[in-house]
Amino acid sequence: MAVRHSLPSPQQGVVTRGKTPVLAALAIVEFIGPCRFSHFDENGYPVGKAVRLPLIQIAATSIDQTANTRDMIRGMLSNSPAEVEYDLEIGKERVQFRSGRPGRIEPVTSSSRGLEGARPTFCLGDETHHWVPSNGGVSVFEVLDRNVRKTAGAGSRFVESTNAHNPNEDSVAQRTYEAYLKRPNGRLLYDCVEADSDEIDLKDLGAVELGLRQAYGDSRWVDIPGLLEAIQDPRTTQAQAYRFYLNKIQESSDAWMAKPVYDGLLSNVDPIKPGDQISIGFDGSLYSDSTAIVGCRLRDGKLFLIHLDEQPDPKFSKSAADWQVDTLLVDRKMREAFATYRVMWIFADPSYWQNVVGTWALDFKEKDPEGRDIVFEFSPQRATQMTKAIERMHTAAHLAEDICHDGNPDLARHVANAVTYEVPQGTLIRKESKRSKKRIDAAIAAVLAYEARAEAIADGRMKVRRRARLRTY
Repeated sequence: MAVRHSLPSPQQGVVTRGKTPVLAALAIVEFIGPCRFSHFDENGYPVGKAVRLPLIQIAATSIDQTANTRDMIRGMLSNSPAEVEYDLEIGKERVQFRSGRPGRIEPVTSSSRGLEGARPTFCLGDETHHWVPSNGGVSVFEVLDRNVRKTAGAGSRFVESTNAHNPNEDSVAQRTYEAYLKRPNGRLLYDCVEADSDEIDLKDLGAVELGLRQAYGDSRWVDIPGLLEAIQDPRTTQAQAYRFYLNKIQESSDAWMAKPVYDGLLSNVDPIKPGDQISIGFDGSLYSDSTAIVGCRLRDGKLFLIHLDEQPDPKFSKSAADWQVDTLLVDRKMREAFATYRVMWIFADPSYWQNVVGTWALDFKEKDPEGRDIVFEFSPQRATQMTKAIERMHTAAHLAEDICHDGNPDLARHVANAVTYEVPQGTLIRKESKRSKKRIDAAIAAVLAYEARAEAIADGRMKVRRRARLRTY
């Protein structure tokens, strides 16, 4: 069973509730309630029975992701008649019987031992639009799905809840939705409440409000005016508005930075000059894609492209298949930048370039007048730090504060090519597809450069030159 609700719109006469409380209630019923069919009574009504060996698994890609459902279960059971009647031991992570009777409610993740081969009677997965191949979510689902299928004849089942998925992420929610479309009359139950209209003009406040009321149904506690304001916030992307507020799948790739927004940051005044204090972002490749070095001036956040080496299009170059990055040229351009400007901080992705980045770190520290560290590794694969860096630059650009650029067309092209996708930690950027020839390395380097600027300023490395003033007494 899969449920896609922003907040569910229940049938008439049913108490209003949210996704996570519904999952928690189902888990409790599966644990101690008469949740399996037993027989029909003398009046023809079905009678239920409890599961003899209940094993309820709350699944996620990390233990933290199970906290919402676990806390809801603990809250429902604590100090309730069920706690005494069933002699329950309600722990922080596990609910079980004090008597030692077999059965428990427990969280499981991709790192859980014994995940394969368990015999769960009920599995639940919350927010499966975040379960993607990169965080192990798909693997967790595949194992749990196999386990449940082995005992499906005895009534074992799996339930998911999710927001509208991103069709570019290959998440568990996406796979479930596509499986339902292929066999809508199969054993997979799929329930979805969303805005009725396929296309909603997000600038049409009346249409957006109608869509919100359709998606949230009779969830009367929802602040519709507040959601309207959130959708109109320039930091809310179109895909986020559709997926997380209107509960609709956004079919097209969502651009990270709208062209009008980026173009509006162009600054032709006060060009970058030798001796300016700058930070640098570096994102490199070797045999495909591209390698970029981007600078960012500390005092005004002005971005500029220092060097770009990218694989030519095979349609226009016979040597494209044999192309590789000129590592010596990249090294020379980085050293020239260090000699030309006052480089305060460098964030470099070390992937494939560990030795080169290590050499820069030693050499530039030795040449720094104060002997400070200049080069720091920053891996875009570390989602927590990368989402924060992306959000910093994205917010600054949409507010048009403390950021600008010199109009370099290659940097603009790479920024325009970047599309967003969500992970539990926030929003990341990538190419529109793995096979896409639209490069984004300069955009990644720009994010690193802008983040390096923030670190340099926080570290007190920005020196403000003040003009001498003549004072008379």
